[in-house]
Amino acid sequence: MAFEDKTLTCKDCGKEFIFTAGEQEFFAEKGFEHEPQRCRDCRDKRRRSRDGGERQMYQVVCAACGKETEVPFQPKDDRPVYCRDCFNKKRAAAY
Repeated sequence: MAFEDKTLTCKDCGKEFIFTAGEQEFFAEKGFEHEPQRCRDCRDKRRRSRDGGERQMYQVVCAACGKETEVPFQPKDDRPVYCRDCFNKKRAAAY
């Protein structure tokens, strides 16, 4: 069966989102009968609220580029903290 991307509307925020052919194939393989009713942001927000509430975020300055960012852990003075972009670059360079 060939799947095509579908545009769906989130039942929480009302925004349109794409239910990709790959996601549809995954749903079919897993035997899911219903399409998703929420966009990824609303699904993540809902999941976090079920898992004990919002995470505490900490404001930090990236050790590599100096950009302000938030991290979900309390930084230690002896360890550098990176923004998402710098962290991903550093991790990619390690492999």
